[in-house]
Amino acid sequence: MLKNYTQASKCILLLAVLGSFAVSRVAAQSAAAGTTARTAVFSTYHPNRFSRRADLHYGLVWGIDSLSVKWAESGEMIRFSYRVLDAQKAATLNDKKVEPTLIDAQARVRLVIPALEKVGKLRQTSTPIDGRSYWMAFSNKGGLVKRGDRVTVMIGQFRAEGLVVD
Repeated sequence: MLKNYTQASKCILLLAVLGSFAVSRVAAQSAAAGTTARTAVFSTYHPNRFSRRADLHYGLVWGIDSLSVKWAESGEMIRFSYRVLDAQKAATLNDKKVEPTLIDAQARVRLVIPALEKVGKLRQTSTPIDGRSYWMAFSNKGGLVKRGDRVTVMIGQFRAEGLVVD
């Protein structure tokens, strides 16, 4: 009985090894065949906006999290938004006296917030409240900043680097 059991386990082990070899060969062949059609395949991969350490830094030092930069209005505007965790620390981001800028090093451009006649500046400048989200819109006339670009947002001493435009 014990002899049959060891023979059976050896057969199962042999089949497992041969099976994994066959699967790896099939996967390699399908990958080699897919290289010609790779140009038509779109990736669902989304790059990280920034590291966990950077997220903790913005929360502890500036009192904000959930930073995002989005392509809006058919690319004519770039919207930067964030959520306030600590209103006192985040007060400098909503200061009317400070001029925010968005820098895209790849496109070699510096975007500013436009001032409209009847509306004023396209940003929120009210006193921040914990738990609320705030935004500002940068003018992207000519569509120089594209989706996927890494940008830097500067508001006074605040600097958020490496944000990916969605």
